[in-house]
Amino acid sequence: MTSAFDFSAQAIDGSPQSLDAYRGKVLLVVNTASKCGFTPQYEGLEQLWRDYKDRDLVVLGFPCDQFGHQEPGDAEEIRSFCSLTYDVSFPMFDKVQVNGAAAHPLWKWLKSEKAGLLGLEGIKWNFTKFLVGRDGQVIKRYAPTDKPESMRKDIEKALG
Repeated sequence: MTSAFDFSAQAIDGSPQSLDAYRGKVLLVVNTASKCGFTPQYEGLEQLWRDYKDRDLVVLGFPCDQFGHQEPGDAEEIRSFCSLTYDVSFPMFDKVQVNGAAAHPLWKWLKSEKAGLLGLEGIKWNFTKFLVGRDGQVIKRYAPTDKPESMRKDIEKALG
């Protein structure tokens, strides 16, 4: 059976990162963008990370430029923006595609595990979020409009 821990991605610093490093932890996987109406959610995501990282929650940010060209920067610009504007300290990855033929394998798998509204797999916008349990399986998919603070109950349950 495939799990989130079977995938790898390039960290924002350019190094390869196996998600197996997070085995046994609860993941909140998010496609992010620096120039989106939902960008202020970085603040809430960072707060979840700070509140729950000692209980094994890991927030994983995947910048994506597939929606309205809202993530035009390179890795260094994205990292700088996240750090300076929202004091982001959770793990960030290099820019990925989440839809289409070139979609990152992790995102193809996440979408196949939990479809969105009306059963559609495609990601509709930035800040779509997936909660993944300690077993590496997708628990829930959240819409871009779902604020990070609204996920606390589900995160608490997943953390046990």
